[in-house]
Amino acid sequence: MPSVNYAAISQTDHDVEVTAPGTSSGRRRRRNSKVHHGEATWTSSVINLLNTIVGAGVLAMPHAMSQFGMLLGVVVILFSAFASGFGLYLQARCSKYVERGTASFFALSQLTYPNAAILFDAAIAIKCFGVAISYLIVIGDLMPQVIEGFDSRLAEFDFMLDRHFWITAFMLVVIPLSFLRRLDSLKYTSFIALVSIGYLIILVVSHFLIGDTMADRGPIRVVQPAGLIQALSTFPVIVFAYTCHQNMFSILNEASDNSHSSSLSVIFGSIGSAASIYVLVAVTGYLSFGDHIGGNIIAQYLPSWTSTIGRSAIVILVMFSYPLQVHPCRASIDNVLKWRPRKVHSPSIPGRREEMSDFKFAVVSTGIIVGTYAVAMTVNSLETVLAYVGSTGSTAISFILPGIFYWKISSPESDNRHLLKDHDDEDDEELLLQGETRNQKLLRKGALGLTCYGVLVMITCLTLNVFYHAKH
Repeated sequence: MPSVNYAAISQTDHDVEVTAPGTSSGRRRRRNSKVHHGEATWTSSVINLLNTIVGAGVLAMPHAMSQFGMLLGVVVILFSAFASGFGLYLQARCSKYVERGTASFFALSQLTYPNAAILFDAAIAIKCFGVAISYLIVIGDLMPQVIEGFDSRLAEFDFMLDRHFWITAFMLVVIPLSFLRRLDSLKYTSFIALVSIGYLIILVVSHFLIGDTMADRGPIRVVQPAGLIQALSTFPVIVFAYTCHQNMFSILNEASDNSHSSSLSVIFGSIGSAASIYVLVAVTGYLSFGDHIGGNIIAQYLPSWTSTIGRSAIVILVMFSYPLQVHPCRASIDNVLKWRPRKVHSPSIPGRREEMSDFKFAVVSTGIIVGTYAVAMTVNSLETVLAYVGSTGSTAISFILPGIFYWKISSPESDNRHLLKDHDDEDDEELLLQGETRNQKLLRKGALGLTCYGVLVMITCLTLNVFYHAKH
């Protein structure tokens, strides 16, 4: 499940020298700034981004495939990987327009659509709020089975099998962690995340190879989908499963090498690995249960010590990941509350954001915690939550924002193009003076296409989810 890595952002001092347009040197900006040096290696960047991608979404992947059919399901998973990876690539391109180590959605919104920043922060807040809810639902679904797996005698106590009890109990653990201003101590859970996901993959594949679920397996549809409405209402689950874009700027800020080639290889490494995991789990999980598959595959295995360990690992993973969603959600809500319309002629230069007061910090944090707890106590369908989150926040962060940011910031009519700093091409500045290159034109068209695709996915899937889940 998506986790958050917080980059140490360097402060920069700017001396700007502007020469008149039309001169031989064009319009240039010089900066005397403190140089930001990242420390993250390529391997750590891939691991962090992969940990952000793969999480609770993998539990619902077999159910999503059951709605599409196996053949179309594999195509949709791979296509979603491509679309998500393209969004990450656009973010990497956008980061070249701001100072090294300061890339963020907030910074880009100030250079492109400063008066729409409230919408961008709202999308991030919705996304993180929904992810936090899905974590609590996973805990409520799995803990009763964990208890039965460890000692069946504990099942004699009704409250031990009550999902509401376990959600409430684990809230007592995550609440103190959610009130920490700095979550550096939780970064070590990345290793636990990899172990948990790795064990889950082994568990799903092993049950498929053993064949101990075949007795209760439903029909298998290789080509024929369950139906247009069912498939489209499940599609946001796959979109959600690839959402890691809220952390991409942090990855770029922390990377020791954020060149074009290095950033592209990080994206390929993380998205490619995630797509492989999703296809493997979706195919083997669906073949294990057929159309009888539910929204949380690990909850369907019969009690055993192997499945109990797997469920325990997932519970630990989401328990420590919950505070990592509260932090960006809180920051985005704070930005929404502080937002004021920018005057037309006022400069749109990213400013230094003030830290929240203790009172506001406590109120916003409490609101997020109480809100996620209330929804998790009343909604017990993981696929429903993932579908709504994927339709709204995930779609906006993955497709709409990266596309619209790059389309705007790279416009040949915009002064922002003179801020471009791409050290991979020494002649890049001269190319800018000559106008758009062919690659830039294609990339801008692709960015606009990604934005339109995101809007279409959001409207279609959100509408279908509202009517489909209302009938069920």
